[in-house]
Amino acid sequence: MNKTIIIALLFGATNLFAQQQQDSILVSEIPIIKNNVFQQRKEIDALTKKLKYQQYIIRTQNKLIKGLQEEDKSLNWSIDSLSKLIQINSQNIVTNSKELGTKIQETGQKADAQIAQLDSRVEKNRLYWIITALATLLLGGLIYWLLGKRIKSSKTDVETQIRNTKTSLEEESIKLDNKLVEVLEKQLKLQQETTKAQSVASNEKEDHSLALKVADEIVRMQKNISKMGKDTKGLKPLLKGIERIQNNFAANGYEMINYLNKPYDERFNIDVINFITDENLEEGTRIITAVIKPQVNYKGVLIQRAQVDVSQN
Repeated sequence: MNKTIIIALLFGATNLFAQQQQDSILVSEIPIIKNNVFQQRKEIDALTKKLKYQQYIIRTQNKLIKGLQEEDKSLNWSIDSLSKLIQINSQNIVTNSKELGTKIQETGQKADAQIAQLDSRVEKNRLYWIITALATLLLGGLIYWLLGKRIKSSKTDVETQIRNTKTSLEEESIKLDNKLVEVLEKQLKLQQETTKAQSVASNEKEDHSLALKVADEIVRMQKNISKMGKDTKGLKPLLKGIERIQNNFAANGYEMINYLNKPYDERFNIDVINFITDENLEEGTRIITAVIKPQVNYKGVLIQRAQVDVSQN
């Protein structure tokens, strides 16, 4: 009986000692758990602030895009108005040409009639009809000269309007491209910040869609710039903006391969959209004369194949 009581007391003491050890371990771990919870709350607060900032940037960009769309509508309206004006001027030229032809024909008919009358009355009124005929010819020549000068002046005015319209459209296009460059730079900056935040939080695969879109826009802008004069208004800021984006590309591991005006080699890892016949090239020559989409590499790895047009003889 005494042994049983002693064994029970020992077992109870052992359980009590083990319980006290567990309680002491839990008490020592509580500060660590609280610290972890505090750190997690700080990270959640930081991510919440970043999310709000990104939402603000997105709203700002949406406003900019809406503004650009409104400007594009205004530009299209201006183009339609100029096209109508050019059409009206063309119709005026055609009308003036018809009037000139009619007047010349009438003048010729009058001259023929007067010459016929001169032949019938040559003996009586020879000097009188000669003077009349000469005056008529001079008058016809004067009318022809005046109408020709008028047509030439109208044609010059139309050509001047066309040149001015072309220059205006190029300048408006450059303005839109400059604004687009600003938007693309902001989007690239925002994506870089987002990518950094994601790389800290997870190991998700990088998204190259924005970079590829920017590369396509750069090629389009460079193609338009090649058709403009060097003194076009706003061209220098646009070139600097494109250079900044290309530097940003290089700094972030992107590389654009330029195939324009290079001899075409079938071993190139590119897609040929069109083969264009050009008899001005030497026989057997193939030249890449247009780049629709550029080749883009990321950290030495191809992420977009180039799409080009090739001219050949």
